Amino acid sequence: MKYFIYILLVLSTALFFLNVFQLDYSNIFSAENTGSLVGILASACVIVLMLILNTSRAIQKKSKENNLDA
Repeated sequence: MKYFIYILLVLSTALFFLNVFQLDYSNIFSAENTGSLVGILASACVIVLMLILNTSRAIQKKSKENNLDA
């Protein structure tokens, strides 16, 4: 599961930057940029969710270690 999270983080970061480079900054909210804007938003959501999942797994692991020590 750990490797899957890291693979998703790398892929979503790559897609994020790919979509950022495809934007037309002179007219950001045009119909041509809709796909890039959706891709940026989706990639950002995946990055945030995977970081939250990674943090929660670390907290869960520390919680289990503390319960075994008590």
